[in-house]
Amino acid sequence: MNSPDRLALGALPEPVIDTLEDFEEAFGAVVRITVPATEPGAADEVLYQTEGAEHDPSQSGPVTTTVVPHLGPELLLQVLAAEKAPPRSVSEALTPAITQGFAATREIQFFTYELSERFEEINLLYSISETLGSTLDMDSGAATILAEVRDVMGAKRGSLWVYDSRPGELQLAAEVGDDGRTDSLSPNDPDTITSMVFREGRAIIASRQLPVAEREAGETADSFLSVPIRYSPAAGGSRTVGVINLIGRQDGGRFSAANQKLLAAIASQIGAAIENHRLVQESLSKERMAREMELAHDLQMKLIPDAEKFEAADAAGRVEPTELVGGDFYQLFELPGGRIGVMLGDVSLHGFPSALIMTLTMSAAGIYAREAESPAAVLRKLDDALSDELASTEMFLTVFYGVIDPVAGVLTYANAGHPHAFAVRSDGKTERLTATDPPVGFAGPDSYDESAVAWSSGDDLLLLFTDGLPDTLATRGLKNGETQILEVAIRSRFQSPSEIIDALFELSSDDSWSSLADDRTALVVRG
Repeated sequence: MNSPDRLALGALPEPVIDTLEDFEEAFGAVVRITVPATEPGAADEVLYQTEGAEHDPSQSGPVTTTVVPHLGPELLLQVLAAEKAPPRSVSEALTPAITQGFAATREIQFFTYELSERFEEINLLYSISETLGSTLDMDSGAATILAEVRDVMGAKRGSLWVYDSRPGELQLAAEVGDDGRTDSLSPNDPDTITSMVFREGRAIIASRQLPVAEREAGETADSFLSVPIRYSPAAGGSRTVGVINLIGRQDGGRFSAANQKLLAAIASQIGAAIENHRLVQESLSKERMAREMELAHDLQMKLIPDAEKFEAADAAGRVEPTELVGGDFYQLFELPGGRIGVMLGDVSLHGFPSALIMTLTMSAAGIYAREAESPAAVLRKLDDALSDELASTEMFLTVFYGVIDPVAGVLTYANAGHPHAFAVRSDGKTERLTATDPPVGFAGPDSYDESAVAWSSGDDLLLLFTDGLPDTLATRGLKNGETQILEVAIRSRFQSPSEIIDALFELSSDDSWSSLADDRTALVVRG
């Protein structure tokens, strides 16, 4: 017997409709499925019935059973008639078959949903990996990632906080959705969930507390999911570098443990990206600083004159800063009347601050050496020009300035606290050119004096050097570093100034000086 026509009045699952069709064809069954009315006097809603499903008075009444479809309201199954079997037998066989059809549909829907969810999660993780791998701009990358996370997880709002060690605060890196807090957070703030999650390094699923008025109005609290962003290096322990938050679900539900697990996986990727971004920025900053320091070194070395090219006297000098830039310098001046100006200075401390003072000193000295008539007047002008800058930087300057007059046979000098200044005579004797005044920056308004010693042009040597040179030799043998330098200068006094300079620096040609915190400079002049 061909199956009778049926009239499908509702959207029953396909497995259930297939089962009904099979029973209609096999037993000539006439069936109806309805949703019982919930209001008194209302008619039941018919979801399905066989065409012509009117009760035959010659047969017994319809056999009615309840079907629980797992999803939705209970249904009534009525077997009105059957040609090839008793209606009750058909009902007893059809009821579990339909129930199983609903169960199969539910399983299919569940697994379809799960597959869809996993696909979206996998696609999200892949998208985040692509975003993190294609940008060095963490601000725009964080905003893109956060927007995708919010959409996939059905959140109303999201925020991403990153810890900045310099101020020691959590900074808002990105936010999507409704506006929220944007000012920085202290990790020790006892009143914010974000700070607590960062401190404790554990995720939290909670509900946002509502004001009393909102609770009384029937408003429901938003669910809140907060997960720490952690970085786990290959070696060493992991550390928390930020926090990612999701606030409120579009469907009004709560965030689940599965949501937390997914967000933790995302946070792990973000943590690695944040650390990589930090390392890249540090590397770029160091490279930029290195380039700038190399440029500063080159510029500073260009300020130091090439003593061997000085035409007014036979001279040689060398400056070796302990860092790329330093505070040691020397200068040579051709003065009227065939006189020769010789200056060597040592700025306290070293590195970039000293280099700035050294540059100011050289600029000012180049002017004053040609304006002033005496070495004492030059140092007086230098002190006046530099005293405020030296006071503000808490530095000082030792400087020797001498003027050789070959015609008069005299060396006139002013020495502002510089300890290593000598006249090396042709007979091998040395004369210390002692300090006449305190260092520049310490001397008062009544300083500077000057002294004069005899000078034999072409025979005598003016030897000047800074602390860094003898300090490298101080631990060798029983002699102090200055004594060793003078001995070399005396032995080499008949050689050229450049050969003497080479011999002095060869005394400490190994790496022992590199651990010292001072620049090395020497200048030799045979005027």
